[in-house]
Amino acid sequence: MTSAEQIDLISPEVFAERGHPWEQYAWLRANAPVFWHHEPPDSGPGFWALTKYDDVKLVSRSPKIFSSYEKTSMLPDPDEANLFAGRQMMLNMDPPQHDRFKLLVSRGFTPKNAPLLRPRIEELAREIVDAVVERGECDFVSEIAGRLPSGLIAELMGMPRADGERLYDLTEIMHTNDDTVAPPEMKMAAIGEMLGYAQSIADFKRSNPSDDLATLLVEAEIDGDRLTDSEFQWFFLLLVNAGGDTTRNLLAAGMQLLFDHPDQRQKLMADVDGLLPTAIEEMLRFTTPVAHFKRTVMEDVEIRGQKIPKGDRVVMFYGSANRDEDVFDRADEFDVARDPNPHVAFGAGGPHLCLGMHVARVELLVMFREILTRMPHLEPNGVAERMHSSFIAGIHSMPVRF
Repeated sequence: MTSAEQIDLISPEVFAERGHPWEQYAWLRANAPVFWHHEPPDSGPGFWALTKYDDVKLVSRSPKIFSSYEKTSMLPDPDEANLFAGRQMMLNMDPPQHDRFKLLVSRGFTPKNAPLLRPRIEELAREIVDAVVERGECDFVSEIAGRLPSGLIAELMGMPRADGERLYDLTEIMHTNDDTVAPPEMKMAAIGEMLGYAQSIADFKRSNPSDDLATLLVEAEIDGDRLTDSEFQWFFLLLVNAGGDTTRNLLAAGMQLLFDHPDQRQKLMADVDGLLPTAIEEMLRFTTPVAHFKRTVMEDVEIRGQKIPKGDRVVMFYGSANRDEDVFDRADEFDVARDPNPHVAFGAGGPHLCLGMHVARVELLVMFREILTRMPHLEPNGVAERMHSSFIAGIHSMPVRF
């Protein structure tokens, strides 16, 4: 039985043990949908936890009132030095700064461009499965799920595949919010290494332009405006993190869902091409890889009768919104044929709707089809280990056999 005193939605230990705190979300939606949530000592003053779908959408679509820039979109609040650095990232911008940045970088991420990547994504997927299929066992995360986004980002940016895999290792360090697993100095070193690598890419592409996304970004210009070196570095970091996280974690968590729901797996296997698009949307809803984002309130507001003063922070819990009983029929049931499915796993509208969601969907469709058709008897070969992160609800390792 959950009570207000037991609520802790940001414990990395809880996420490492069982993933999202679904029971706590359900209690909050029913009893306290706008809930004052304490933070650990020395982490912050606390925040308002929003767990209802409509409230998450309201905040997402009102950037003038709910700011990403003021104290960034991440927990906990950064100190002054890190606040300045964080504000260089698109994720932590508000309009009109965000609009200008999006104009400069969005050409490579349009709905029209994503399907054009499919032939290369299919080649990568075949290579990944070819590398393990004769062995009979592997780690699903590091040898299958993680290799597709790291390989694709390397391909898109015109850099060596091995470098993409090294960047994937760095993202895992950055997203671990358990200091015993990845202490602050390790995270800062990972960020520094990635930013330094980004600058080396920018320098190289300016001298050696080619047909890739990195060249497009360093050459992007609107009315004489270009990305600064710092802006390129931070966008590169965001691209590598966001571009890998959703795909990698959804592939692993989605496969685990099929293990846990053999009836739904059988239903999907009977019509892979017909049901795979809806199955992937349901995996996104049911697992919600990105757990939350924060906003700072820029004027006194009221949500569901709760007055929230200027300067307080609200945190949107996407996993809870994706199980909201007022929006989703049988919200706690996994249904590969669910349609419609207006989940918010890629965000809830507004300026920060995921820029790469169209590419991610193509990656997921291609990779799941390759796995399900070529490795139909895939099964667990040990206990999966979850990430020590309450920001990314993901699986760190998952032994399988086939």
